[in-house]
Amino acid sequence: MRYTQNQIAEIDILIRYNLQTTQQGIKVHSSANIEQVQAVERLFDKGLVTAIDGGYLTDLGRTAAEHAQALCLILAPHNQSIAS
Repeated sequence: MRYTQNQIAEIDILIRYNLQTTQQGIKVHSSANIEQVQAVERLFDKGLVTAIDGGYLTDLGRTAAEHAQALCLILAPHNQSIAS
């Protein structure tokens, strides 16, 4: 199974959230690129964020963001030695 462009855009939004605090959200302005605007709208429709333009992570959204951010760390070039 391959990731779709929509899924990649949604992951890109999820990795922008600061997981160190629940007091900080994000806002994707209507002037942002259309891919980002649509991605955050889909995340809202899926119940992962609290507002159609971003807002805060829901409990499910936090779990998704944790997994997305972990995946990015695992796949980062500085971790290539893990596979060796």
